[in-house]
Amino acid sequence: MNRLLFTSLFVVMAPLAHAQGDDRAYCTQLSDYYRRYVQNANGRKIDVEAIAAVDGCSKGNAAESIPVLERKLRDAKITPPGGGDFKP
Repeated sequence: MNRLLFTSLFVVMAPLAHAQGDDRAYCTQLSDYYRRYVQNANGRKIDVEAIAAVDGCSKGNAAESIPVLERKLRDAKITPPGGGDFKP
């Protein structure tokens, strides 16, 4: 019985863990793009909201960080990865 319960939990939890891993990887990719193409661009001022989102990604808080970074990239006329062809 315990073995069946464990197997059932694993089957249910595995896709969730994979999705969270995908979110973390995507968040890291957004952070990299933000740093490379927006944060380090000439004439840019410090954006506290974006810095907090980048920090959130590094701490595993992808759910809150992803929308902020996607918006910041789009505001800078950069298509986020997965949102079309990336054009720096």
